[in-house]
Amino acid sequence: MSFRTTTDVAYVEDVSPGSGALAPRAWYASSDARSLSLNGSWRFRLSATADAEDDSFAEEGYDAGGWAEIAVPGHWVLQGDGAFGSPAYTNHLYPFPVDPPRVPTENPTGDHLRVFDLPADWPGPDEGGALLRFDGVESCARVWLNGTDIGEFKGSRIPHEFAVGHLLRPTGNVLAVRVHQWSAGSYLEDQDQWWLPGIFRDVTLLHRPAGGVLDFFVHASYDHLTGAGTLRVDSDVDGRVVVPALDIDVGTGCPVTVPVRPWTAETPALYDGELVTGGERVPLRIGFRTVELTDGLIKVNGRPVLFKGVNRHEWHPEKGRALDLETMRADVLLMKRHNVNAVRTSHYPPHPAFLDLCDEYGLWVIDECDLETHGFVEQDWRDNPVDDDRWTPALLDRAARMVERDKNHPSVVIWSLGNEAGTGRGLTAMAEWIHGRDTSRLVHYEGDIDCRDTDVYSRMYASHDEVERIGQGQDGGTHRRRALPFILCEYAHAMGNGPGGLADYQRIFEAHERLQGAFVWEWIDHGIKHPELGHAYGGDFGEELHDGNFVCDGLLLPDRTPSPGLAEFKKVIEPVALTAGDDGTLRVTNKQDFAGLSALAFTWAFRVDGETVGSGDLEVPALAAGESADVKLPPPVLAPAGAETGWTVRAVLAEDTAWADRGHVVAWGQVPVSARTSPAVTPTAAPVAGERVVTLGPARFDARTGALLGIGRVDVTGLRLDVWRAPTDNDDGAPWQSDVRFGVLWRELGLHRMRHRLDAVEVGDGALTVRSRVAPAAREVGLSTVYRWVSDGDRVQLTVSVTPEGDWTVPLPRLGIRFGLSAADRVSWFGGGPGEAYPDSRTASELGRWLSTVDALQTPYVRPQENGARADVRWAELGGLRVEGAPAFWFSARRWTTEQLDAARHLTDLVPGETVWVNLDHGQHGLGSQSCGPGPLPRHFLDVAPAQFSFVFSPID
Repeated sequence: MSFRTTTDVAYVEDVSPGSGALAPRAWYASSDARSLSLNGSWRFRLSATADAEDDSFAEEGYDAGGWAEIAVPGHWVLQGDGAFGSPAYTNHLYPFPVDPPRVPTENPTGDHLRVFDLPADWPGPDEGGALLRFDGVESCARVWLNGTDIGEFKGSRIPHEFAVGHLLRPTGNVLAVRVHQWSAGSYLEDQDQWWLPGIFRDVTLLHRPAGGVLDFFVHASYDHLTGAGTLRVDSDVDGRVVVPALDIDVGTGCPVTVPVRPWTAETPALYDGELVTGGERVPLRIGFRTVELTDGLIKVNGRPVLFKGVNRHEWHPEKGRALDLETMRADVLLMKRHNVNAVRTSHYPPHPAFLDLCDEYGLWVIDECDLETHGFVEQDWRDNPVDDDRWTPALLDRAARMVERDKNHPSVVIWSLGNEAGTGRGLTAMAEWIHGRDTSRLVHYEGDIDCRDTDVYSRMYASHDEVERIGQGQDGGTHRRRALPFILCEYAHAMGNGPGGLADYQRIFEAHERLQGAFVWEWIDHGIKHPELGHAYGGDFGEELHDGNFVCDGLLLPDRTPSPGLAEFKKVIEPVALTAGDDGTLRVTNKQDFAGLSALAFTWAFRVDGETVGSGDLEVPALAAGESADVKLPPPVLAPAGAETGWTVRAVLAEDTAWADRGHVVAWGQVPVSARTSPAVTPTAAPVAGERVVTLGPARFDARTGALLGIGRVDVTGLRLDVWRAPTDNDDGAPWQSDVRFGVLWRELGLHRMRHRLDAVEVGDGALTVRSRVAPAAREVGLSTVYRWVSDGDRVQLTVSVTPEGDWTVPLPRLGIRFGLSAADRVSWFGGGPGEAYPDSRTASELGRWLSTVDALQTPYVRPQENGARADVRWAELGGLRVEGAPAFWFSARRWTTEQLDAARHLTDLVPGETVWVNLDHGQHGLGSQSCGPGPLPRHFLDVAPAQFSFVFSPID
């Protein structure tokens, strides 16, 4: 027994990866060898420092009956109702002094204890050994089994195994693990996420039978010219490889070539096989595919691929990074159902079961090493570990543990060295090792701007214009870089309402072969479920240093509800384009890289003023990837004069698949036939002036101010010009991205506190006219505004004319009118829907008739902000009013004012009032993704200019 009674914690600040762990090897979920999960309830003790307690807790017979209990996998700061500390979020700043490899004395340290018995039928010591595997521990762990110190390790999101067969006994095994929150390894794990210590992935005991599999490498290539696959399985232990469906039964190390169906993300063909040695049978799931860099392009099976991807941190709003299989499966299914075809595992290897799911369902994967040293940017990368030879063994260990663990997954097509770690010799050493170990994949690293060590030119958040120049080969750079394909490993920052500009990017990607796609940042908001705040973000746990809600920047809300941004992304990247062809035809384009259209069925619907009056199936040829055809549509249905008509065509799954049921909508398009007649009121009713009230048809106005009081039996309050919206995260922007941050400029100008001056109320023979000036305090700019009301007796029409005054230097957030209704719940409309849309995020807005409640119109972003606008609305009905637009308008309604929305920091701050506030907007400013990326394109600006727009109001039952 090598039990220590002193507390030696020098290993915490050692730059080495650790000691005692075995060499990395391939991961597999199961075999016929025995295994024992040690997940479950563990005894737990938290100390404030690394050396507060000695090691006696690891001794057999130690009484831990007074300790708390926590779940493993889990993070201790997310358990115990705050008794074990709190989460902390920083984007890139280290939450401790930067003095590598030193860490603070205040170093929360969790001692974990698990006592376990071996199953009665567990093989004896003469039948082989055993391994103890940890799949993920943050950030440094020391391990004892039955009082024996077996080693320590760093590398939070990579596996570590220890040989323990000689230490096991049938009953009463004592597994003790001391976990330190901070270590030298923390300097390599600055990955824009919550700092969450603990044993957060599986702990497993594995029996290793004599003659069992040690390590193996499945090489399964595909020749697209012959249709043949070549399989060779290299193994540290001789055995045989059996693949019944391919009639393969060969020895390890022996290549065999047979006809196969290739694996792609679109057609994820897997063959079940086995690796059989003298002591073990290991299941194999083999996908044949070849990844090459040829002709300056990333090609799989001889064809270029276009990544339509997302970055994915592992996240659960209650469990943090301790994900179960069903949560991982839910992510993959949501991706497939939203046309996502690729994942970058930002910024570490995921739980290995996630890659099994990617193999099974079909997703391209960029597998990223557990490495980021972003905080060193604050000191101009001085002392950066990746350029310090002392740290190179740790970097190589992390690279090897990623590659060896994940090398048998066909979904993994690119290895990534890490993220935002500057440049240095350590990265070069990692690239050289990976290239030498695995020639079947490419190597990626965004920080390698000259592409010295990498096979792909990669960037983050490049603007549309720059991406266009790169696609045209006009970006310059080294000769090597100019010959390489380009991807945006991060773009379209999905923080809050947004991202905008996805469709503009996609058009550029599809126009230039060199541009091979991009990965949205990111998949899910990292909000932590909170009893008082709904979902908490940075700063909500009293952190002295934090980056606020920058941790909530995903296409899913924290509870995995898809955001409008994900609906937009699905539409933008849909694999079939359905657009208007010539002479009343539909142009169908198969935008897939490999698959034909045989898996899809097509339907048509003909709509009159948004209502379906005819529908049926549409015959579309089974186009091969990249092909197009014009398809004849049925004759249009006769419609009344002035009606708006058009076709809606959908591509749906023809049969059930592993990831969605028959009828799931994969793509859709709309082809207009006739345009609507714009509504107009012929003035036939004259305003009637009373002492206090002016009546005009169904409308009532305040005689002194001209303010609208009601229409029919509907009371209306506060109707006036509105230019303010609660700034989105993208409106407020990131200070490092641009000096032009519109949310900041709007607030500086005072657009959130506009003043309304009444200049005149004019009661004429045919109209009521109200003249006003709308302007911010302390500024000379303003908007001269005229409201002109006319009526035909049953309806009333408002025409708003806006003339800018002064030198406006910024666009407006919005331009329209706002008013309050005393009662409204259900809303119906003819226009864009069903979800929200904005000028540069409206591709998914489908023209039709929609129904909702006022509450369901809202998008519950973790930090409240402008949301819920519906685009291209022809008419809307709510609260006893019908509103028609001339032209179509943007519509939103909510139970709080814009000012209340602006002031809220969490959803629980928003308390519904008795008034429903309605916005009818002539224009909205674009969204962009300037919370980290570029702002909206100029053509999506709401520039200040003379404007006139009109609404027709009528009371309804």
